[in-house]
Amino acid sequence: MPGVIVTNPPKAAPKDVEALAGHGTATVGEAMGRTGFLGTHLRPIQQGVRVAGTAVTVLCWPGDNLMIHAAVEQCGEGDILVVTTTSPCTDGLFGELFATALVHRGVRGVVLNTGIRDTAELRAMGFPAWSAAVSPQGTVKATGGSVNVPIVIGGQMIHPGDVIVADDDGVVVVPRECARDTVEASEAREQKEAAARAAFLEGQLGLDRYGLRETLTRLGVTYRPYEEVES
Repeated sequence: MPGVIVTNPPKAAPKDVEALAGHGTATVGEAMGRTGFLGTHLRPIQQGVRVAGTAVTVLCWPGDNLMIHAAVEQCGEGDILVVTTTSPCTDGLFGELFATALVHRGVRGVVLNTGIRDTAELRAMGFPAWSAAVSPQGTVKATGGSVNVPIVIGGQMIHPGDVIVADDDGVVVVPRECARDTVEASEAREQKEAAARAAFLEGQLGLDRYGLRETLTRLGVTYRPYEEVES
């Protein structure tokens, strides 16, 4: 089936993207009802970095990065490039030269459901990246694919223009139409966690704050002295 390059897809509002950048992936995922996580296999090549941006999606063939070259032209300020392949691939589809071109266009990072290389150079230039593998294996540029079409990573659908949030814990996708609601839910969750943090610093237990003693009783969990258990 012939590929397609979709130009100028709608994107989440920049103010919502910036607001989501202030929250971690754990908070954002919880705010969406524990959804949006792209899987434990996507790991950062750096530490201590959190980014959010609008997705430019790429569907490549295994061992072929032709469509990443095509996608660079579609990238702009505030985007994050999100790449997967038609079947599993760990080859190094992306490296420092691609990152150099993307930095020029204002791209904030890359998420690859495949391999990446030149990791030392990428860290040195401060270009954030998350990938399923690290591999020096090179690629060809011979097979058509698609740019800015819906793709699936880790069971999650990613549409062009959705918000990608990524940090040390992994990568979460926020559907474009849910961005504003997710911002509000994330802010509410942060406030709730701040109150809990203050209570825990004063010695309160989660068992009491969250009413979990009643849950233990309902589940039949009992307290027994050590001497009684060992007798």
